[in-house]
Amino acid sequence: MSSLYITTSIPYVNGSPHLGHALEFVQVDVLARHRRLRGGDVRVQSGTDDHAIKNVSAAASAGVAVADLVAVNADRFVDLAAALGVRTDAFLRTSSDPRHPPGVVALWEACRAAGDLDQQDYTGLYCPGCEQFYAPDELTDGLCAEHRAPVQEVTETNWFFRLSRYRDAIVELITDGRLTVEPQQRRNEVLGFLAGEVRDLSVSRPSTRAGGWGIPVPGDPDQVVYVWFDALTNYLTGLGYGSDDADYQLWWAGDVERTHVIGKGIARFHAVYWVAFLLSAGLPLPTRVLVHDYLTVNGAKIAKSGAQAADPAAVVGAFGADALRWWLLRDPAPVGTTDFTPERLIACYNRDLANCLGNLASRTLTLSARDRAWHRPATTRVGASLRAAAAALPAIVDGALARFDFRAACEAIAGLAEAGNRFIESEAPWRLATAADAGDLAAAARFEAVIDALLDLCRVAAAELEPFVPDGSARLADQLAAAVTKPTPAFPRIASAGT
Repeated sequence: MSSLYITTSIPYVNGSPHLGHALEFVQVDVLARHRRLRGGDVRVQSGTDDHAIKNVSAAASAGVAVADLVAVNADRFVDLAAALGVRTDAFLRTSSDPRHPPGVVALWEACRAAGDLDQQDYTGLYCPGCEQFYAPDELTDGLCAEHRAPVQEVTETNWFFRLSRYRDAIVELITDGRLTVEPQQRRNEVLGFLAGEVRDLSVSRPSTRAGGWGIPVPGDPDQVVYVWFDALTNYLTGLGYGSDDADYQLWWAGDVERTHVIGKGIARFHAVYWVAFLLSAGLPLPTRVLVHDYLTVNGAKIAKSGAQAADPAAVVGAFGADALRWWLLRDPAPVGTTDFTPERLIACYNRDLANCLGNLASRTLTLSARDRAWHRPATTRVGASLRAAAAALPAIVDGALARFDFRAACEAIAGLAEAGNRFIESEAPWRLATAADAGDLAAAARFEAVIDALLDLCRVAAAELEPFVPDGSARLADQLAAAVTKPTPAFPRIASAGT
């Protein structure tokens, strides 16, 4: 199995992280843990996008230095990853990591050498939220479609990248499968954008408008590198591109799957702009861009300054990391906005983990530990179909995650546990044990076969759960390995809200 280099996007740090950031952290962690579970080598990178003008504005509003604001808020993202049990191999902060500026300069110079950068006077419609210029036909009722906010007319002299030069090449990469964009709807949206007029892209901003915050354009200190050209380069600079490139050669230039996990609002930046920059520079391309949808909270759009329920650290504090991770993976659909409420989280976790798998495991371990008044007889084929279902689970999970469908993977695990509960109810091993105690050897053989099948199912479920809910999976696996006689709940039930 090939190695995997997988990244989160790097968020603006003008505020604290919200549930959407938790979703992306957990998705990347699951894909990384799953690949390791299957024996693959993995490197995970995350970080923060510090050089956004919106960070400058937020710092001014707060009356603090922008460097101080981004440092404090970046720490909150690090803390969130830890609270969620997310493991990263590198966390790059674009304003303070010494590897970053040399790599941005190196990519800029490579694009300039390719003849793809020139200066132009420009008047355009600018969305501060997206930090992007839009053409009039890209707006909805004159508003930015992403933020539903008015745009600003801005006149500047900027450096422009010849994006139009690479349209046909990017279309070919996506259509022939060398660059995978999942899910299909997002792929179609990217191809739809490329089917229209692809305009060249402004890739710098006047230093005065950015308050001097950013990486200076090489040879033009009055301009700073546009935040998206700067930010996207983190995927290379975190590996040492432009400085010490040993990790770059191994994890980007080598025989590696290069996967970006991002939100749908920045799909164009990753599947078009980023790919074009790399094509211009003659560098290897990502192999997959995996795009998740949005969450709302209690029916309202998430904002960094929004309700307490949007604060993932508070959700973890109230319900635990397992519960939030499971909801983020089990409930949201691959396409379409999903609403979060505490009640939905509790119901989802209790239904699948506490009441279904957790209860099944406790019953199975308790029955397995009971005293036998009989010698263990030869096994029968009772439970063969359940064993086959358990054996099939890893391949089903593999297929779902290959499609970037976490919901389907979780459904498969929960479905196996449901099958186990139906089996234990139909076989009633407690009655078989009573009959076996009375000397019924056929009942004894059936009891042993039932318990063996159930233990096998629980072991497989615990192993496949590890990428999704690592803490609860470890508790379950430990009890199964120790064959405990008095099991404690691997997934303690959460009381309903208000009880």
